[in-house]
Amino acid sequence: MTTDTAARLLRGAFDGNLHLPGDERYDAERLAWNRVLDPRPALVAEAAHIRDVRAAVMAAREHGLPFAVQATGHGTHVPADGGLLLKTSRLAAVHVDPGRRTARAEPGALWSDVIAAAAPYGLAPLSGTPAIGVTGYTLGGGTGWLSRLHGYAADNLLRAELVTAGGETVVAGPSEHPELFWALRGGGGNFGVVTSLEFRLHPVAEVYAGMTLHSVDRAAATLARYREWASTEPDELNTSIILMRMPGSRDGWALAVRACHAGPAEEGRRLLAPLLEAAGPVTAGGFAAMTFGEAATAFGGPEPRPTALRQHLELLHQVPDDAIETILTATGSPVTAVELRHWGGAMARPAPDAGPVGHRDVPFSVIATAMLDGPDEPARSYLRELAAGLRPHATGGSFLNFLTDPARTRDAYTAADHERLTRVKRDWDPDNLFGHTHNIPPA
Repeated sequence: MTTDTAARLLRGAFDGNLHLPGDERYDAERLAWNRVLDPRPALVAEAAHIRDVRAAVMAAREHGLPFAVQATGHGTHVPADGGLLLKTSRLAAVHVDPGRRTARAEPGALWSDVIAAAAPYGLAPLSGTPAIGVTGYTLGGGTGWLSRLHGYAADNLLRAELVTAGGETVVAGPSEHPELFWALRGGGGNFGVVTSLEFRLHPVAEVYAGMTLHSVDRAAATLARYREWASTEPDELNTSIILMRMPGSRDGWALAVRACHAGPAEEGRRLLAPLLEAAGPVTAGGFAAMTFGEAATAFGGPEPRPTALRQHLELLHQVPDDAIETILTATGSPVTAVELRHWGGAMARPAPDAGPVGHRDVPFSVIATAMLDGPDEPARSYLRELAAGLRPHATGGSFLNFLTDPARTRDAYTAADHERLTRVKRDWDPDNLFGHTHNIPPA
């Protein structure tokens, strides 16, 4: 099918902007945030309202076009080559109900939009980095700085409205299409184009948060302290230890302690004291009492520039000495950062009807990130070496939001949940129209 034909399919039924190869805005609109991908869709369609979403789904279905959806592009890992790329960025309304402590967000809304709308009422969402889109983050599970206290973003989802593969608009919730609602809470974008999400907000008056930098010479001692100390960490506290590239420092690397405590500053200082003692003198940064919005901005910063990124995550039940030695090899590698993060808390205590967010019993993750400004192969090679070094202690599982390899989608779920997801997929998308993502094939 030619691109002109693809455009003609939508013109007259689509009010938003359409971009064809060669058009002025085509190259800007087709790209994902991760520049490792270079997608070449036949057509980019920017939805102006929900009717446009249905029109795009029906056009792709009726004419056999590969179909993909993108808001911010942060979660795009499969290029929409030769297909119809639907952009939902313009659908970004957010409504907060302070009495019910809920928010409703359209598919293009960012977490910064929700944080700003909820802040006047002393409420906060289970958000990620402010520049990240609400919908993809939540459908993939969503873990943030309040998740040890309140669970995954998916655990806090109350209802979802979506356009199905058949072009029908449905609402999924605990009493409306409950199997579909279960699948949406961690199953990614496999079951329809979500047009709104309603989710819980939580009262958070103040947090004690920030990040301190220390000499990387203290990394081994701090990681060893962290693996023991983490078992004593209360749910109100969320932490990680990071080895990060730091140009200008003596070794070119720094050790970072990052934390957010949803409680009084005095208590946060007391809880973090053992970690900071192990990390040694602070060379930069610090912790302070602040609003949740201020903490989210401090952690996330402004919208980062698009980049080529490689990332690898391993889940671990334990962090023995040889795992720490493997993590320490980062300082001689081409990666940008390696983080040891403690999970658990409310994330490990799901409700009986919780969605398929996988591997909740795993307390630690190691996440290595390479922001590529040079050749890709050295980073790929090191990430393979890191995976091999951690393999004796890794579970083999993954987490959908951090998974960049579409071939490993199954690893994000338990075997039983993946099988159940394929059955839901069969019921709602038997032809796999929405498979241009971390694909769950129909049973």
